[in-house]
Amino acid sequence: MIRPSLEQRDSIRSCPEGESPVMHQRWEKLLFLHWEMDPEVIQNTLPSGLYVDTYEGKAYVGIVPFYMRNISPRGFPAVPYLSNFLECNVRTYVHDERGVPGVWFYSLEASRWIACKVGRTAFHLPYFWAEMKSSEGQKINYELRRRGAGIEKVAYDYEIKSELQVSAVGSLEFFLLERYLLYARRKNDGEIFTCRVHHEPYRFCRQEGSEWSSVPCSWNGLAPISGEVAHACAADAVDVDIFAPKRHKS
Repeated sequence: MIRPSLEQRDSIRSCPEGESPVMHQRWEKLLFLHWEMDPEVIQNTLPSGLYVDTYEGKAYVGIVPFYMRNISPRGFPAVPYLSNFLECNVRTYVHDERGVPGVWFYSLEASRWIACKVGRTAFHLPYFWAEMKSSEGQKINYELRRRGAGIEKVAYDYEIKSELQVSAVGSLEFFLLERYLLYARRKNDGEIFTCRVHHEPYRFCRQEGSEWSSVPCSWNGLAPISGEVAHACAADAVDVDIFAPKRHKS
C-alpha cells in the first residue's frame, strides 16, 4: 500500500485526458466543516482496498452542505425544478493501494427524491431524501433533517465573505478541499467504482466559531464526535464537470 504523494494530490486536479464529461453541475455556497477522528476508527468503516488518508497523522470527517444548481446531462439543458436543489454530504478522505487520493461518502442528503434515485442508481452513492431549506444571500441559514422517525433537525449559519483565497498546495485546506475523485461501492455486490470530477480550485473564507453540529455523522452510525470543529470554511461557487463512473482497478 502506497500513501499519496504531493505530486499525486496535485496532478489529479487536472481534467481527465481523452474523456468527455457526462454531466455538468454548479456547486454554490458550500460550507466545509471538519472534525478530527481516530484514523483506526475511520479505517474500520471502509471497504477492503481503501485506506484512510491523513494529514500530518490526523484523519478527518467532514460535513458539507451546499446548493446544487444547473444539473444538465451532456447534450441536454438544465430543467429548473429538477436541476436545482439542496445537498449535504458526510465524508472522509481515503486512498487506494496505489496512493490515488479521493473522497468516501458516508451519506448524501438531497431535497429532491429524483436526485437520490439517480445518484444511487447511476453513481452507486448512498443518497437519502431529506427535508431541507436554506436562505438566499450572503449570510446563509441552512436546515436539514433526514426523513425518518426520531431524526432531529440540524441548522448551520455561515457567510460567504468578499475576501476569498485559494488553498496553497500542501496545506491543510488543500488536503480537505481539493478532492477530484470519489470512491463508491455498488450495493448489490460491493464492487468499488471511481468517478472523476473537474473544476477550478475552491475560493474559500474561514468561518468563526466552534459550536457546529456534527449530528449528521451519527445518522450514518459513526462514533460520536467529541471536541470542537477542527476546521470550518465556506466557498462561493464552482462549475463542475462530472465524468462517467468506472470500475476500480486494484
